[in-house]
Amino acid sequence: MSALLEVSGVTKAFDGFRAIDNLSFTISEPELRAVIGPNGAGKTTFMDLVTGKTRPDKGTIRYGEMSTDLTQLSEARIARAGIGRKFQKPTVFEAQTVRQNLRLALKGVRGPLAVLRGRNAETARIAALAEQVGLQEALETPAGILSHGQKQWLEIGMLLAQEPRLLLVDEPAAGMTTAEREKTTAMLVEAARTRAVVVVEHDMEFVRRLGCRVTVLHEGRVLAEGSLDHVVADPEVIAVYLGREGEAA
Repeated sequence: MSALLEVSGVTKAFDGFRAIDNLSFTISEPELRAVIGPNGAGKTTFMDLVTGKTRPDKGTIRYGEMSTDLTQLSEARIARAGIGRKFQKPTVFEAQTVRQNLRLALKGVRGPLAVLRGRNAETARIAALAEQVGLQEALETPAGILSHGQKQWLEIGMLLAQEPRLLLVDEPAAGMTTAEREKTTAMLVEAARTRAVVVVEHDMEFVRRLGCRVTVLHEGRVLAEGSLDHVVADPEVIAVYLGREGEAA
């Protein structure tokens, strides 16, 4: 598998503090990857850099077959290139139904031609997305009355509707019940069969269920990488992260 995303020698400082320090990171397509680390490790800044919300002080972030440098693109162009991001707090249109939320997110050309082709394909796509995220029985339900877990799933569905090649997901298990966590695990594993999915998470049991390669960040650098069993046995990881569970995030 060739790399879909390649972060090389990236550094980002805020008021003299290096949130990201000469970071290098690659992910292939398809692949599922978990990113863990203590507070201040640089996990959020990493996602901000990939999505164009923040610009690096130095280094490159290459994406796709053409090795496009994302540091030269706007947030909107990066999103259109196929990079989607889900924040920790779900952001859905609460007054709209699940169906309406998914329709608004659908990738495709809008306008007279779309109308002429009819709504059959759109209806089928919405139904498939709802089934993929376990909301097929809630299509006519206003998003505002969904449970926290269901809102998380709806937002994942809205991102999948945009057909991203790379999906960045921030702490999807936060605030979920055990059953919801299990369902979310299956959802992300399935999504990663056809695209790259990066999950930033601190719930180690959730990460174990994902059964994927794990990258540990510390002070803006990669501290360790490999299977979960491999990284949790690393003395440095134990010292800076696992030994400080109360601070981990």
